[in-house]
Amino acid sequence: MALAFDEYGRPFIILREQDQKSRLRGIDAQKSNISAAKAVARILRTSLGPKGMDKMLQSPDGEITITNDGATILEQMDVDNQIGKLMVELSRSQDYEIGDGTTGVVVMAGALLEQAERLLERGIHPIRIAEGFEMASKIAVEHLESVSNKFEFSASNIEPLVQTCMTTLSSKIVNRCKRDLAEIAVKAVMAVADLDRKDVNLDLIKVEGKVGGKLEDTELIYGILVDKDMSHPQMPKQIVDANIAILTCPFEPPKPKTKHKVDIDTVEKFQTLRQQEQKYFDDMVQKCKDVGATLVICQWGFDDEANHLLMHRNLPAVRWVGGVELELIAIATGGRIVPRFQELTPEKLGKAGLVREKSFGTTKDRMLYIEHCANSKAVTIFIRGGNKMMIEETKRSIHDALCVARNLIRNNSIVYGGGSAEISCSLAVEAAADKYPGVEQYAIRAFADALDSVPMALAENSGLQPIETLSAVKSQQTKDKYSWYGVDCNDVGTNDMREQNVFETLIGKQQQLLLATQVVKMILKIDDVISPSEY
Repeated sequence: MALAFDEYGRPFIILREQDQKSRLRGIDAQKSNISAAKAVARILRTSLGPKGMDKMLQSPDGEITITNDGATILEQMDVDNQIGKLMVELSRSQDYEIGDGTTGVVVMAGALLEQAERLLERGIHPIRIAEGFEMASKIAVEHLESVSNKFEFSASNIEPLVQTCMTTLSSKIVNRCKRDLAEIAVKAVMAVADLDRKDVNLDLIKVEGKVGGKLEDTELIYGILVDKDMSHPQMPKQIVDANIAILTCPFEPPKPKTKHKVDIDTVEKFQTLRQQEQKYFDDMVQKCKDVGATLVICQWGFDDEANHLLMHRNLPAVRWVGGVELELIAIATGGRIVPRFQELTPEKLGKAGLVREKSFGTTKDRMLYIEHCANSKAVTIFIRGGNKMMIEETKRSIHDALCVARNLIRNNSIVYGGGSAEISCSLAVEAAADKYPGVEQYAIRAFADALDSVPMALAENSGLQPIETLSAVKSQQTKDKYSWYGVDCNDVGTNDMREQNVFETLIGKQQQLLLATQVVKMILKIDDVISPSEY
């Protein structure tokens, strides 16, 4: 750290405890920041595309995650470096906003920084580089808009949506049954979508998983799945045309708020007390019967006596159902959640066509299916798989597919995948670079080079010759002026992404470019890093 001297030549300290802080400034700071961000991007580079590899991460308490999803890898990796954390934030914001493309956005940012490093070595000012990148990203986003296609779909024709979801799922571990999963995801989104408002509430889609069975057994339930069983083993396992009372009050005698002591000195007094209690229960159960309920779903527990009474009065019941599930059941069945027995009325009951309990395999696990609901706006995707990690990874993949379907309903423009959109943007940006006088032109060209890194990584991961493949596709695009030639990852024998049905959402791609550029600008603008040094 620099010392300062007063007029008598005595040194004095500006920063507190400066001997314990390390400081990087100027070009060194930028270089170290860029190398940190590049290191993070390099980790994700190998998991891009349909032939991308998975990462296995172990958390401090020994839990293992195997995943291909960029956002999850970075979340679990526990990055310590300040700039590395920026990359984690970057993929997280892509995940929140779009849901898909979390790996690509980090790879893109890493490539931009790599190009920026070369320009810095030539002595170009970081701000000029950042401005050039900003201009280039504008050109690229506008160009994407112009090469995008509108995708027409309707409630009856969902094939286009399924094709796009299959593109998302093809880079995941579940790609062997991507067709089934894509159809499930699209049907789930279409069930809860509001097509007039072009809006989808993903909270209404519940994703449940249970170990066992095989991935092909994954199913979509037009209703709610609750991981509970009937409170008494002898209650009926199947109820047709159920009227459901949804309660948040316990089947227990009321407890006084203050502390009381009841002295019982004769048997008669005890009898009266017991009868009083029994009358409470009788009234409760009778109230439920009177309004016409055929199934009680309760958030709290029951006394054994209440359970016994319910059983005798032929009123099946489910207890200890969580709050979120209660809300979903209320939405699906059109019922109201009732906080007190006194308020139960026939209007507040939910309706379901079929409530059944289903047990799995040889285990004692049972689940409750509530189907054919009055309002089928709440659906459940039920995932089966060989082990817990597989199910967790399938959940993440399904989440990506749901997000893609939602984005397409919001904005039905698509661009072609397989790196074709990036190559097309790269050519457009390269062509536009000559129009800009000044140093920015270098940065714009560098942006065009960085765009090539995504198709390069795709080719590399697919075991093709990266440079050969890229230049072949580029020349093909330049020659035919079509933007749908991409990298043939699955070795189908054609570069035409329309034939391979590889599509990506336009807003997803645009978001990737904009977010990556913003983060790179931010990293380039840092020229002084003061950090507490390690002891």
